[in-house]
Amino acid sequence: MRCVTIIAAADGSALGNPGPAGWAWYVDDACWAAGGWAHGTNNKAELTAVLDLLQQTAHLSEDLLVYCDSTYVINSITKWMVGWKRRGWKKGDGKPVLNVEIMKALDTAMVGRRVEFAWVKGHSGHPLNEAADRLANRAAASWKESAAPLPGPGFEGAVTRHPEDRPAPVYDDVDLFGGL
Repeated sequence: MRCVTIIAAADGSALGNPGPAGWAWYVDDACWAAGGWAHGTNNKAELTAVLDLLQQTAHLSEDLLVYCDSTYVINSITKWMVGWKRRGWKKGDGKPVLNVEIMKALDTAMVGRRVEFAWVKGHSGHPLNEAADRLANRAAASWKESAAPLPGPGFEGAVTRHPEDRPAPVYDDVDLFGGL
């Protein structure tokens, strides 16, 4: 049995769905990331949060446990993706898979990884999920105001930085986590 050493939560938010959208993942106050778009869906944001977490931890050898409140995300990665790939990225009804580019990137990011997904009920007080939810909502709210959200520090040594490569800002006077 392998020891899980990185535990994170990933979440997404879309105001209006579709509308201004934000995504975030959270390990602790020193290790998190957020981003989004002026217009997107909740599903796209939820998937992107997991993708960014996988990409930012790709250089690490630790196992990964990801808490999600989206069964769509969990099932897409752990159950449905194999069939979609076999059918040329089509669903069982022959229609194209939604968010296919993110799905393909997730498929690539999962290769050789030891990742466990755990469902957690949203807005139920799970500390990691609540922090990811607040960050995703703040990112969506930033895009609603036509401003890019704070990207977060991410993982040290990560090759991929989202939403763009730039130095991590200093957050001394910002309470991002609501007292966590």
